[in-house]
Amino acid sequence: MQNQKHYYIEAFKTIQLSAYRFGESPYAHKYVTDETVFGMYCDRFYPLKTDNQEDPIPQYWKLRKEVLLYDVPEKPLEIRGPDAVKLLEKVLICCVDNLKIGRARYGIACRQDGTVLMDGVLMRLAEDRFWYVKANGEFMTWLQAHGTGMNVEVVDPDSRVIQIQGPNALKVLEAAIDGEMPTGFNYFHSGMFSIGGQEHLVSRTGWTGEMGIEIYSNSGAEPTDHDALWDHLFECGRPFGMKFSSASSMGIRRVEAGILDNGSDIEPDLTPYGAGIGQFINFKKGDFVGRAALEDADHTQLLFGLTCATATPATHLKVFVENKIVGHITIGTWSPTLDIGIGYVRFLEPQANGDSWLGQSVRLQDGQGEMHDSIVVTLPFYDAEKNIPRGKGKPVE
Repeated sequence: MQNQKHYYIEAFKTIQLSAYRFGESPYAHKYVTDETVFGMYCDRFYPLKTDNQEDPIPQYWKLRKEVLLYDVPEKPLEIRGPDAVKLLEKVLICCVDNLKIGRARYGIACRQDGTVLMDGVLMRLAEDRFWYVKANGEFMTWLQAHGTGMNVEVVDPDSRVIQIQGPNALKVLEAAIDGEMPTGFNYFHSGMFSIGGQEHLVSRTGWTGEMGIEIYSNSGAEPTDHDALWDHLFECGRPFGMKFSSASSMGIRRVEAGILDNGSDIEPDLTPYGAGIGQFINFKKGDFVGRAALEDADHTQLLFGLTCATATPATHLKVFVENKIVGHITIGTWSPTLDIGIGYVRFLEPQANGDSWLGQSVRLQDGQGEMHDSIVVTLPFYDAEKNIPRGKGKPVE
């Protein structure tokens, strides 16, 4: 592999960490070895790599051409009660009242100053019951605090999430469910499915930019038999080539798809405008936390894509114009599909002349101090219309 085609960049060292007070997956014993490298997200462990020598590229192409199963650390929160809509309208910048039962919507929460606190996927399960699948970081107490005096509960359903992603994902689901596949189960839809005799919430979402689903386990009175669910899914997925994968292949694909990680890509001082996601603000709804600040906020975008033909962008690498540092990389990889280095660049401030950074030529400084010509581009790097996760994309040859 050529030096510039390092698909996985070691931004941080691997360290030992006790599992005390952190969540271990109920599926972990199905795949963990002494060499598994874990990451931490939402206070939950997840398999980052199978070992330190893992090559993610074979799994990447299996994701693009067939199907993979991922054990992911996403954490849903349940918001329920007569004032559930009222609370969510108050804390999210999207409209909640018109979200239909069985549908999902991207939802951002801002602080009073308009900066992004949290993002995630909101699903409406009933008129007064929602699940919000949040990104990394604390959010439960924020919801509870803003719900003071309201007739609403915010609880942790203790659900673990499996993602099945790739062109064959819906074929696996169709084989796994008890009965026929319902019509109209489209992108960003959700619903209850009987899978191997167990009822589970399933959504047409994911973190790969590919066609995919997420399956949410249950706790409480009828807890999921995780072993039975895992075994049933793999039995049904075998004819379609389904395999387990660590998150390394998912990481490459999510960058190509322009999917942002809150707190790392969407840095804490960015507003939705600065992060390039201002289109998700709905000023037609009533008041919400951060509205006043966002109405007066600078609309300048500071987070973009960056392409480099001669080096792989990596977390913390600096971006220059002439001899001045103008930004840094939040995440990067080598794109196997585009055969070019790609990453997200966070600019420190707007250009002095007021022009957009989009389309500008900049220079990326690699880890050895060498400079590489790069171009600022829009996100995602391809499939801007999201035809692939909608099931309308062309098959990968």
